Amino acid sequence: MTPPASSVALQMSRIEDTVHATQGKPGRGFALLLAIAAVCIGIGAYSWSLIIRFGMQYTGLNRPVGWGIPITDFVFWVGIAHSGTLISAILFLFRARFRTAVYRAAEAMTVFGVMTAGLFPVIHLGRPWYAFWILPYPNQRTLQINYRSPLVWDAFAISTYFAVSLMFLLAGLMPDAAALRDRSTGLRRRFYALFALGWRGTAEEWRHHGRAYLFFAAFATPLVISVHSVVSWDFAVSIVPGWHSTLFPPYFVAGAILSGVAMVITLLLPIRRALKLTELITMQHLEMLSRLVLLTSLIVTFSYATEFVLAIRGGPSPERDTLHYRAIGAFAPFFWLMVTCNCVLPLLLFLKRVRGSQLGLLVVCLFVNLGMWFERFNIVVSSLEHNRIPFDWASYHPRPTEFGITLGSFGWFFFWFLLFLRFLPAVSIAELKEETAGGHGEVKHAA
Repeated sequence: MTPPASSVALQMSRIEDTVHATQGKPGRGFALLLAIAAVCIGIGAYSWSLIIRFGMQYTGLNRPVGWGIPITDFVFWVGIAHSGTLISAILFLFRARFRTAVYRAAEAMTVFGVMTAGLFPVIHLGRPWYAFWILPYPNQRTLQINYRSPLVWDAFAISTYFAVSLMFLLAGLMPDAAALRDRSTGLRRRFYALFALGWRGTAEEWRHHGRAYLFFAAFATPLVISVHSVVSWDFAVSIVPGWHSTLFPPYFVAGAILSGVAMVITLLLPIRRALKLTELITMQHLEMLSRLVLLTSLIVTFSYATEFVLAIRGGPSPERDTLHYRAIGAFAPFFWLMVTCNCVLPLLLFLKRVRGSQLGLLVVCLFVNLGMWFERFNIVVSSLEHNRIPFDWASYHPRPTEFGITLGSFGWFFFWFLLFLRFLPAVSIAELKEETAGGHGEVKHAA
């Protein structure tokens, strides 16, 4: 039954008032979190400066372990970035209504995740002043970049994904920025006008906006598969045991979606409380996202099992020895922690009591994020440590410099994400209004 027009208008006004209230003066908690993020950035910058000034000797990298925590962080942050495209684009194409209240934060997370991942190909170079070699550019010597280099593939993938994700975010922000612009004055009004891009809300603008948004959604959807497939090719096209597998592209995509959606839930749970958005971002929205976590966890579990079954079936081989080393070698505790976090704990989401619990969801998703980081660490390090030739084996011991850069990457991500929450709406005013006007009932209160 469609609610009365007066009730719909009241709900629309309530939505706009709730979102507008999030743009008020921040409290001390926000300033403290921003300061912590800035300190983490400083630690990361100082750690990177040690590598720039004194060389890669400040890392634990050696022969044959030439990839370590920096590449682990790179793959982790690319994976985190994928959830935004999934929630925003793919679920939009399938008209999944539960995305309405959560996709804006996921889109912002995508943009800042890609910004963070983009730092690591440069950090991993060791000599960042040679970073221009990873992008094609016109030069007087007509020299071309090495298109066979994984660093070049990563640069193309990240730059393309960042451009599309940013346009997708800005396209959705225009109507909301215009709504906040009309309720603001002074410098704040000018700021919102910058993102509104002259939006007036005419029927012609809405028609063009709908078509453009649909185009971006259709264009961005293949990036979920292509971008992380490119990242998986960094490993799969080599002949290193443990990497040389056609399973890697779908396996990496599923892992990226798992870590990304888990991070979305991890961020939304405190956001909805801190910004008083419990009436807009309900537990029903988070429960639907938790089902995506469960689904992708099952896919990742199947990928783990497939990897070992294929290695065992083939008889003695370097591939089987490498996977055996992962399970019982020097980093075996990290392997079993990965299995526990990514395969066992998400099974709790079969229980409605856990899916409907804020604490339960938060704990499961935090452990999933931890497990996905260790998954990338196991893939990167264990295969290189236990290489094809026994006399070329080596141990990898991460140094404080590498952990400092990792901490700095988290600070960099949360610094930009906190600024986004401070200055721009964390939920979509326009789409929540559209859902209300479509007769889908009044805005529900949190459970």
